[in-house]
Amino acid sequence: MVHVQILKFSESLIYQNSKYFHGEHLMVKVHDAFLRGLERPVILWLLSDKPRHGYELILEFKRLTGQKLKPAMVYPFLRKLEKGGFVVSEWVEKGKRRLRYYSLTKRGERLLRNVQRMFNKPLKQVLMDLINHRKT
Repeated sequence: MVHVQILKFSESLIYQNSKYFHGEHLMVKVHDAFLRGLERPVILWLLSDKPRHGYELILEFKRLTGQKLKPAMVYPFLRKLEKGGFVVSEWVEKGKRRLRYYSLTKRGERLLRNVQRMFNKPLKQVLMDLINHRKT
């Protein structure tokens, strides 16, 4: 009888610990997903400070957040911004290397201000705006 109680107690501890660690793991996933959602606004913000090349954006994002931006996200996003007129790029010689520096245009600055305004709203208002936007 005591053996069965110990076994049930240990099973209960294992279950509780797995729930705890699963919950902790879930929080890490939510945190990571939140940061992934901020990648593009942070890139815009970094470009508002000064012209930067893609690898510099990756390094600065890592310094600020502890998370690594994937080049497969950064460079297509920069090309999309350029195609939309939000950034302009310029090739710069640095020693033997050529680096493509991106800087915000006036249109890109307006986009950043709109994103910043959205972040200044209460979360409830942001969600309502998104829901209403999808209905139209």
